[in-house]
Amino acid sequence: MAGHSKWANIQHRKGRVDAQRGKMWSKLSKAIIVAAKTGGGDPDANIRLRKAIDDAKALSMPKDNIQRAIKRGTGELDGGEVEELLYEGYGPGGVAVMCEVMTDNRNRTTPELRSMFGKFGGNIGNTGCVSYLFDRKGLFVFDGESVCEEKVTEIALENGGDDVESEEGKIQVTCDPDSYSSLLDAFQAAGLEPEMASISQIAQTMVELEGSVAKSVLRLLEALDDHDDVQNVSTNLDITDDMFDEE
Repeated sequence: MAGHSKWANIQHRKGRVDAQRGKMWSKLSKAIIVAAKTGGGDPDANIRLRKAIDDAKALSMPKDNIQRAIKRGTGELDGGEVEELLYEGYGPGGVAVMCEVMTDNRNRTTPELRSMFGKFGGNIGNTGCVSYLFDRKGLFVFDGESVCEEKVTEIALENGGDDVESEEGKIQVTCDPDSYSSLLDAFQAAGLEPEMASISQIAQTMVELEGSVAKSVLRLLEALDDHDDVQNVSTNLDITDDMFDEE
């Protein structure tokens, strides 16, 4: 659990700070546009759109902004020319890195990300070079001191959850992406609000690195996460608390 859930939680906490500066709203708008473009503008019939809207509301994105993004996605307003891309590559030490991107200009985004990988000692690879190392899963993380693990496990197993783990004060639940929405509804109906809920690329096995190499990977991950077109960053680096204590 250590690597992917810790980085996901870092992204989650960082997102709150970014939202205060308005940096996340552009990313959220793109997520809503793509969701509406691919599945229609009704969140009740479009699970992906519903999640994108929930994420936007959680970061205090104004209702008017959300509605404009939906209309751009459905074609009612101009500005919906956003495409979804997946970049795969390697960081320092051969660590696998995946970037889920939404951009209105791949001719700008691709060289920017290629340069960023190179700057931190990595490189972008061909399609499929690292994706086989990851599974796409619904991911929920709870504070183990605030919720009952037995209750979380019971609800998870009854509503499509496929794994429950507890480590370092956190309870993590994974599920098939198709079960994500119904499982989130079940948790919320039971009064269990996850600290983080997302559909993520989860590494099958983790890679351990130390010292300057590990720090270089963390700098790459943070730089990628800061890029306006990058929605999610996944890695198989086994991230430990010591890495951040030394930063």
